[in-house]
Order: sequence, then C-alpha cells, then structure tokens
Amino acid sequence: MSANGRCLFFLLVFLSLSHSKPVANPQFPCKPPTHNTYSFCNISLPITRRAQSLISHLTLQEKIQQLSDNASGIPRLGIPHYEWWSESLHGIAINGPGVSFKNGGPVTSATGFPQVIVSAASFNRSLWFLIGSAISIEARAMYNVGQAGLTFWAPNINIFRDPRWGRGQETPGEDPMVASAYAIEFVRGFQGGNWKSGTETESTGRHGIGQTRVLLGEDGEINDDKLMLSACCKHSSAYDLEKWGNFSRYSFNAVVTEQDMEDTYQPPFRSCIQEGKASCLMCSYNEVNGVPACAREDLLQKTRREWGFKGYITSDCDAVATIFEYQNYSKSPEDAVAMALKAGMDINCGTYVLRNAQSAVEKGKLQEKDIDRALHNLFSVQLRLGLFDGDPQKGQFGKLGPKNVCTKEHKTLALEAARQGIVLLKNDKKFLPLNKKAVSSLAIIGPLANKASSLGGDYTGYPCDSQSLFEGLKAYIKKTSYAIGCPDVASGLDLSQETEDLDRVSLLLPGKQMSLVSSVAAASKKPVILVLTGGGPLDVSFAKGDPRIASILWIGYPGEAGAKALAEIIFGEYNPDGRLPVTWYPESFTEVSMNDMNMRPNPSLGYPGRTYRFYTGNRVYGFGGGLSYTNFTYKILSAPSKLSLSGSLSANSRKRILQQGGERLSYIITNEITSCNSLRFNVRISVENVGNMDGGHVVMLFSRVPAVFRGSPEKQLVGFDRVHTISHRSTEMSILVDPCEHLSVANEQGKKIILLGGHALMLGDLEHFVTIQIY
Repeated sequence: MSANGRCLFFLLVFLSLSHSKPVANPQFPCKPPTHNTYSFCNISLPITRRAQSLISHLTLQEKIQQLSDNASGIPRLGIPHYEWWSESLHGIAINGPGVSFKNGGPVTSATGFPQVIVSAASFNRSLWFLIGSAISIEARAMYNVGQAGLTFWAPNINIFRDPRWGRGQETPGEDPMVASAYAIEFVRGFQGGNWKSGTETESTGRHGIGQTRVLLGEDGEINDDKLMLSACCKHSSAYDLEKWGNFSRYSFNAVVTEQDMEDTYQPPFRSCIQEGKASCLMCSYNEVNGVPACAREDLLQKTRREWGFKGYITSDCDAVATIFEYQNYSKSPEDAVAMALKAGMDINCGTYVLRNAQSAVEKGKLQEKDIDRALHNLFSVQLRLGLFDGDPQKGQFGKLGPKNVCTKEHKTLALEAARQGIVLLKNDKKFLPLNKKAVSSLAIIGPLANKASSLGGDYTGYPCDSQSLFEGLKAYIKKTSYAIGCPDVASGLDLSQETEDLDRVSLLLPGKQMSLVSSVAAASKKPVILVLTGGGPLDVSFAKGDPRIASILWIGYPGEAGAKALAEIIFGEYNPDGRLPVTWYPESFTEVSMNDMNMRPNPSLGYPGRTYRFYTGNRVYGFGGGLSYTNFTYKILSAPSKLSLSGSLSANSRKRILQQGGERLSYIITNEITSCNSLRFNVRISVENVGNMDGGHVVMLFSRVPAVFRGSPEKQLVGFDRVHTISHRSTEMSILVDPCEHLSVANEQGKKIILLGGHALMLGDLEHFVTIQIY
C-alpha cells in the first residue's frame, strides 16, 4: 500500500511518525470543558447533525488539514491530531504509522495469525469472523493505551488473478465468491460484530475457539451505526500488478471488460460494503480503462448510490500524486486533487492534497462544498467510532487493555487457523502421518526452516510467541538435525521474491532449490517430505512426479503458530483439511503477459484465460485441491430438479435469445426478476468419512451452465462449508443456492443473465441437474 521508493512516501512516513509516540492514554476530543460547548460533542444528537456541526466550526485551512491520513489537530476546539492509517491484515501490523509497538508502550506484541491466503485455505467462514474479532479486540486494547488508531486498512480483497502477483498472499484467493465471503466475515468480526462486555469468551468446539455474542441493535440486527473499529476494503479496483517488466502499479492501465468487471473484479467489493457493512473503501494506484482509480467517479459514487456505502474513501498512499506525476492524467497537481475529491475520494494517504487543495480552491478547480462533503464522511465514521464521545476508557470498550492482547484464546485461534489452512498436496502410499514412536531421527533442510521471523508474510507485527519449523519438529523428535541447504536463497518462497512492489517472474522454486530437493531425495534412504512456504503458486511438477518424494505440504505463511501446526499434521495429531484457494500453474504460464487483465480465454491468440473458472491449460494443482488422511464419499439427499421463474418475473421481463453459431440459447436478465429470494433452494448433502481417522472436510459445490457459450465459465463455485466428520460415519449438511447469484453468468455487456435449461450442480464426481424454465 505504501509507495515504496518515492520521495513523497518518505516524507509522509517522516511526518506521520513524528506523531506516533504513544502516551499512557489516547488523546481525544470533547474533554471538559468543551464537552458542553459544542453540538458535535452531544451524544444525544444524530451523527449527521454532529458531523455538520463540527464542519461548521472549521476554517477552510483547518478543513484542508483534515484531508490527510495524518489529520492535524485543532487546538481551539480541543481536537487532537488523528492518524487514520493503521494496518491489521492478519494481526496488528507495524506498517501503518498509527501503530507503535515500541517507544515505551505497554503492548510489545500482538497475535500473529496466518497470512490471509492460508486462512482462506480453511474455507471456514466462522474462522474468518473470529480472526477479525480477535484482531479488533487487540486493536482496541492498543488504542486504549495510545498505541494504535481506530481506523485500519484491511482486508485486501483483490482477486489473485495472476500467480506471479507479489501481494496475492494478502488476499483470499482467485475466486470472487470466496473473496466475497471472506470480506463479509472479516469485516463483520473486525467492526464489532462479536463484541460483548467483559473479557471472557465462551469456548466452543474441539479446540476451544472463543465464541462470543453479537452486538445487536434494538431491532435485533447487527448495529451498523456504532463501530468498534473501522475496516477498509482495498484496493478498488482491478489492482493486482506490482512491478513486472516495464509495468508498474503507479502507472499501469488495467484494461477490463464490462463482463470481467461484473463477475470477477467487483463482487468482493460489493459484498464487503453491502453485506459486510465496511466503513471504508480504498481506491488503488492503477488506472482502470484509462482513468485513475481514485478519479473514477462512476466506480466510487456507485458504492454510495447502488451499494448503500456509509463510510469514507481513502486513496492508497500517494495515489493522488500518481494521477499527475506518474499517469500524466491531469494537467496540474491542483487538477489531480480536484478530480479525486470530486470523484468521491474523501482522504488522501499522503501530503499531496494538503499541499495543493488551497491552490485548487483559489483557481476555481475545487469548491469548498466538495471538501465539506469529504469531511462529512470522515467525521461520520469517527463519530460512529465514539471518538467524540468523551474519554474512551469510560466507554463500551474502555476496559480493554494489554491483558486482552496475546491471550490464550487468541493464540489458540492462531494455531487453529494454521492447522486448517495447511494443505496436503501429495501423500504416496499414505506415508504421512509419521509415527513419532517409530521415528528415531529427522533431518530438516532449508534456510527458512530455522527462521521464525519469516513465517508471517507481509503486513505483520511482532508476534506473541513465534517458533521456527525446526523447533516445532524437534519438540516431537529430539534427535533432529538442521542444515541450511541453499545459503543464497530462502526455502520455498519468502518476501525477497514476493511482496508489495515486487512480482515474481518465475513459478519455479528460486535458486538451486529444485536441484537441492532432488539431490536430497536421491541420497536419502527414506522417502522425503517437501514442505513449501510462500503465498504464491509454484510449479513443483518435478516433486509431484518423483516417487522418492512421498509427501508435499503447502504451509504458506502460517503465522506464529505455524511450526506447531505443521508438526501436529506430520505426526498425525491433526488431520490436514486445507484446500488450495488458487490454481497452481506450470512454468509455461509465465509466457502469458501479466498485464493482460482478461479472465476469459482467447484461443485465436493462444491466450489460456485465468483462474479455475476460465483457464484452459494444464494445471500442477487445481483450485480446491487438498488431501486428507482419510477419504470421503458424497450423496445428494435432496435438491430440486425443476425451477420455474414464471412467478418471479417483472411485468416488462421477457425471454431473450443468445445466438451462438447455429445454437440458440434462451435467457432472462436477472435484474428483471422481482423476487430472487423466493427462488432460493437448499441442496442437502451427506458426507461419509470412509477412512480410519476423524477429521474436518471442506465441501465445495460447483455449477455449470446448460450450454457453453462465449465467455461462460468452465464451472463456478456455488457454495462451500466445512464439516467435522467421524470415522466411518455420515454427516449431513446443506448448501443454500441463490439462482440469481450462483447460477447466473455475466454477458459481454456486463449484465447478469440466467440461461434457461439444465444447470449442473457438481459435488465431487456427482452431478445433479436443475432445469430452469418459464411455464
């Protein structure tokens, strides 16, 4: 998110850090005697009126000083400075200047959860919600002692479109439905959906994951007005390239079709706002179809007009500067500032607006009302957070403090997330799990195996308890030796190959690692276990086909508890159940231009498409791939075979014809269906564990349209759920299918349509057909 390597960025960090030294308690407005002086301090008034009151007291210069992440204080009104930029991607991170673990504060560490791509591999909505909730408790606790802000810029919900993307590790993967579900759950948990008074949690489940009641309003719904913390959906939109070849995120123009925008790039942001009720949206560096994302009025205003967004929009750091300085889209700095603010951006991460807004007003390019609109959005979020409600330590979350950080419950949750996210990719002849009583010694080879600090991935903080993989395995087998293997390159992947501002150029293991692995396998008297780190897909075809390499495990960046989780899986204390949230492509995929944003294949150009939904080439491992120490069989217990749209169509709806070659396909545009809810149905499923070991299992239901037409996906995920199974017993579950959402596809004009005819629902090797028709 930071604009690394740019002078403006270093100036921003210097200015921001000058205010980041923590104090015993956070500074806050509306202290006596001003708390009875101004209407914006009156908690009995509506938030809108309080925000308007605050704006009315400010001079133009004071207003402009609020349009940076490092908002200036207003001493005459008793308002201290405020830093908007804090980070919490998978735990409280050190990246944002709003967070400080050092400088004498009482909190020196926070729970380090697995990187998002690993948590996504669990396909567990409840887990995502609980992680968001746990991070929010620690963040509020740190705010209460002056070590963090209240506004955090997470989650990253961009689609992991290309396997080389350096920040793909930060995302929930390549599927828009999974990314949407993750966004909803994380944001709900983070913004306060799991809060109750007191600090205790009600343990539930086999591993004692903390579960708490939901903060409800008077009508029984989640209270959207009050916020425990503010989450931010980033980066809108079509942002998934850092630095590749001659292309840079600061000047890259993402050329996106209406079809791809509708069914791939935008759904996670729509869900994050509409269902997750996120209170912040971040616009990205890149251009979208020739217009800088932070100047795309159609995209930014759509969030408020169509999605009901109630929050503020921030630029990525220095993204306003890039409009003029990198993209040459505006004729002057003042034009860049005016474009962004008029488009709907409310705050600039950086100093560009601070330095150019006054001039923009004087030159008539920007009006004060544009600034007032932005301030209203900003102050409304601060008011919802209780920032103007007086002493936060006397408020609803005031008792949270250092004792609520790195708790036993949160560390257990981090362990459970690592367990559920590790993916077993190969296990010839059931080599794993190992019997620790039968293993006399272990040899651990690879530089990352003895480097606990590299297990978090990017956007991390200081973990509570970190342990290297070597230490974790040595706890099981005392006679465990370690060798660095390759001294000039990390094992698997690490942040020297993939991170912000750095994309990969190859999908192979870096350096001589492939030769090292093969040499070790050839020399070893026993089969070898290959453990892969990193957030991006790898072409490990050599190991997949090598019989001397018995097992392959992907652990990603598993966080502070990753070593223990890996050891538990290797020695059979936990049955692996993670599934890949991204396709693993062969090295030949690197011949595809990373700057090609098209999801759909183009056979005439030799373009294979992207992600499991559209990719037509060979795979090393597929989306959803992952093994268990046991086996499962499915039965579809009930699902409709026919579904009529007749009673759900609007008066002006009509059946349309899609002509493709000699075939005519009938369809209905989904926005002409008046009651999508009435069409929903459940697919009841029986999952039988036919092996000898209990374990979790991710059930994934896919759909396929009645006939393949230009631009239709090969298949798409309809629903998923995670169940715990008992050996040689069946477990029943159901998946809710919304035909308007799950059985529709986007046409070339970006409109969602439902084809009439037999839609296939696919569960493992099973297929069930649902015929959609109009009587």
